[in-house]
Amino acid sequence: MGIKTALPAAELGLYSLVLSGALAYAGRGLLEASQDGAHRKAFRESVRPGWEYIGRKMDVADFEWVMWFTSFRNIIVFALSGHVLFAKLCTMVAPQLRSWMYAVYGALAVLGTMGPWYLLLLLGHCVSLYVASLLGQPWLCLGLGLASLASFKLDPLISWQSGFVTGTFDLQEVLFHGGSGFTVLRCTSFALESCAHPDRRYSLADLLKYNFYLPFFFFGPIMTFDRFHAQMSQVEPVRREGELWRIRTQAGLSVAAVTAVDVVFHFLYILSIPSDLKFANRLPDSALAGLAYSNLVYDWVKAAVLFGVVNTVARLDHLDPPQPPKCITMLYVFAETHFDRGINDWLCKYVYDHIGGEHSKVIPELGATVATFAITTLWLGPCDIVYLWSFLNCFGLNFELWVQKLAEWGPLAQIEASLSEQMSRRVRALFGAVNFWAIIMYNLVSLNSLEFTELVARRLLLTGFPRTTLAVLFVTYCGVQLVKERERTLAMEEGQQDKEKLE
Repeated sequence: MGIKTALPAAELGLYSLVLSGALAYAGRGLLEASQDGAHRKAFRESVRPGWEYIGRKMDVADFEWVMWFTSFRNIIVFALSGHVLFAKLCTMVAPQLRSWMYAVYGALAVLGTMGPWYLLLLLGHCVSLYVASLLGQPWLCLGLGLASLASFKLDPLISWQSGFVTGTFDLQEVLFHGGSGFTVLRCTSFALESCAHPDRRYSLADLLKYNFYLPFFFFGPIMTFDRFHAQMSQVEPVRREGELWRIRTQAGLSVAAVTAVDVVFHFLYILSIPSDLKFANRLPDSALAGLAYSNLVYDWVKAAVLFGVVNTVARLDHLDPPQPPKCITMLYVFAETHFDRGINDWLCKYVYDHIGGEHSKVIPELGATVATFAITTLWLGPCDIVYLWSFLNCFGLNFELWVQKLAEWGPLAQIEASLSEQMSRRVRALFGAVNFWAIIMYNLVSLNSLEFTELVARRLLLTGFPRTTLAVLFVTYCGVQLVKERERTLAMEEGQQDKEKLE
């Protein structure tokens, strides 16, 4: 009730004004803190010289981001550009063989980057899951897939298998875990789809063409085998109207995002400040809340840039890859919270939806979330922080359902029915604001540190109560209302388009 209801324009304008002012105020506090802490000894390793002509240093605490756009930038550009040129040539000369050409190019790129023994190691995992798929038992395929994934996440097998990589370089560990982990998920998807469709008789060649598609190989996103095979099997793929314009737009947005992050890192040291808890504790409450929020936004931007670049290349190959993750700013429910849409789709299809069904009953939903987060824990690498993160997010997802069931309970349902639709939307947005900060705190545990999360929670909920607590909730409430308004507008536009198509 109240979800599709519009609020007065003046009220929405007030929400926009409050949210803009609060973000500007928090940003100002972070800017001043970054200026004051630029020369701290604690930041000596993470804040390095940047734009020296204007006297700005740069936050380089995220080594992956720095590696992507410094020492490995040319290699990444060369590999993806080579793939694009190679793909274009194959499409022009022999479009019926393009999937084979992609696989050969990808395998050669893996061979040159990680060495022949690593390639043979992955081929061994591919063959083992292919053999399992021939038996037609989904439980066996999923079990073997999880066992293979565990072998890349747990000692002593992980130490033994990492020895198959040739040479030593900065991103070796990242590429090893990315290539091997995604390989196992792809092979498991292949095996499960083979069991679900025994009449289609997929071959080992189909699996290899699926796994060694270079743009998806190391960093994802993962497409389930059925989608990839259907799209790649088109002999003469045809682009939809305006597709090239959308591809250029996506590429432009990726470049703009990289530029924006570079600018932010020269003015706001959002990754370095949390590492110095004494300094972070001196921040004003508004700046500390903004710092926690900006850490999650940065992680989303990082994922959006990575998947945006990869998806641009995949769309040039006539594929429709998973979209980048939903921005943390647009999230106020755990059910939509994920930082990798491909992994989310994989888990939903093979685990979460399979066990949870309609996700409307408490016990099946509990079983589905526990199984899903158990596999997610294995994917991320079992450790204390990951255990805590999985427990908190699993609890958040189930708690949403419990609250929903409680709201449908007779007396509470009657109370909401007595409210106007606009007031119902306001009440729901208030709960959404609380949920938004639960999402931030639960994910800040893994994206930053437990100590920093405890500091933020103590400042916002205990020492800052009630003034800071209520102020942060009100600002968040304004943001949730604006998000709801955007969702309502988009739903109306989609409904109008569907109506025009029917007419």
